[in-house]
Amino acid sequence: MTINITQMSELGRRAVRSQDWETVAACANSILQQDMTSPEGYFLTGLVEKISNRPVMAAQAFEKVLALDENRYDAAIELANQYSTERRNAEVAELLAKYTGKLDNSPMYLDLAGTIYTEIGMPEKGWPLYVKANKLQPGVDLFQANLAACGVYLGKIEKARETYKTLLERFPNHQRNHYQLARLGKAEDSLHIEQMQEILKNSDATPDKNIFMYYALGKELEDLERWQESYSYYKQGGDAVFNVANYDIANDIALIDKIIDVCNSEWLSQGASSPDKVAEKKTPIFIVGLPRTGTTLTERIISSHSQVESVGETQFLQMALRRQSGVQSIENMNPQMIEALAKVDPVLIANDYLGSVNYRLGTEPFFIDKLPFNFLYLGFIAKAFPDARIIHLGRNPMDACFSMYKQVFTWAYKFSYSLDGLAQYYIAYDRLRNHWRDVLGERLIEVEYESLVSDTEVQTRTLLEKLGLEFEQSCLDFDKNTAPSATASSVQIREKTHSRSINKWQRFSSELQPLKAQLESAGIKVE
Repeated sequence: MTINITQMSELGRRAVRSQDWETVAACANSILQQDMTSPEGYFLTGLVEKISNRPVMAAQAFEKVLALDENRYDAAIELANQYSTERRNAEVAELLAKYTGKLDNSPMYLDLAGTIYTEIGMPEKGWPLYVKANKLQPGVDLFQANLAACGVYLGKIEKARETYKTLLERFPNHQRNHYQLARLGKAEDSLHIEQMQEILKNSDATPDKNIFMYYALGKELEDLERWQESYSYYKQGGDAVFNVANYDIANDIALIDKIIDVCNSEWLSQGASSPDKVAEKKTPIFIVGLPRTGTTLTERIISSHSQVESVGETQFLQMALRRQSGVQSIENMNPQMIEALAKVDPVLIANDYLGSVNYRLGTEPFFIDKLPFNFLYLGFIAKAFPDARIIHLGRNPMDACFSMYKQVFTWAYKFSYSLDGLAQYYIAYDRLRNHWRDVLGERLIEVEYESLVSDTEVQTRTLLEKLGLEFEQSCLDFDKNTAPSATASSVQIREKTHSRSINKWQRFSSELQPLKAQLESAGIKVE
């Protein structure tokens, strides 16, 4: 008996829900054998390619669906999801803007669209979609967790806290939710600590499965000034990441050495971008420095100015550099790319970058990109954008290193999970920072975290003057800034500046002695 396309579609959809992908593939093939113009056949094919981690083929299938039936919102959101993995963010934003109005009866795709908006740096557009998904289908843990995470980015801290508590009542062993809850406020007692410790005690999971719990315990024990206990959990977390990271710090140091060698004064003086050849006439402000050194605070202060907007932390500069280097590699950046980029017309780099970021830009004449690790690429920034402002944040080396050590960065900054790695990387970073001082001169605007939080108004006025901006009171009232923040500091930047974090490392001085000794032996001043 021949099964018609409608029946085959229903069978395929049931197989999707049960994650029987072999049956889904069979249904898709059967549908297309009967009708090569069936949107449903291509849609099921796209789902199979997606789950098989073949994003290009998945995207092609979903594109075919929309070519056959432009009203298929499910294919449009799936396509946006595939484009997002390729960082084709402008196309993602265009698809979402066109199709999210058609999702009113689909909580699953409302949630996915919210997630995609958040991934491309637009959580404020994702929030109402998450809200609607939870209203249509309440009690779904994934929908609630996504709503809470988005709420943190948007400063809806109390709503997020309530949601995480509700989730933990239903799923008390969910370690990431314990970590997220710990981040949202200062621990006032040991109740949550004891709950987490009991979960660890009864768990037979390997250390790499307990990472978020270790950091949550470290954070709350630090809140209660139980310093040594706190450090023991930070160390367990760092060790657990380090042991599975497959990381060799020599590669990162070699990259810094190559940048210093290639991006010298002579190279910088040759062939800067001509402003009339750069597509976008807005002025970028790049805020850089090691993570946890005050880059987010500085961003919030400056982006509170009426002439400035922020696109947050983007990967667009590095992506443009990778593309323009012409070097094929699974590495984000390597010495071979740096050598190739030194010969590239900086106009190509500028226009590639601006083409990627343009979808986020409004009418303000200045925009901020504050990915900390763009400090590696200041030479290319200086050549590609002769008018760009470059702000470099500095902080007491011990406070900077320890603040990174106790932060979960997933896999972004692998050197930060061991004291030895932190010391080696900081020494190389300090060498690069001194290099940029010599090469960039007055183009490099340096801000010290300690001065910024201790004398905020004077430092803000000075910084704005160096940027060529008039002082505005809103820059001092940055805690009222409602713009989203998806950084590790997304909770802290909702309050006024304070100096509580200055010299905090000294509470852990005995544990951090090896780090201090390594830095001092390299001639780095530690106070």
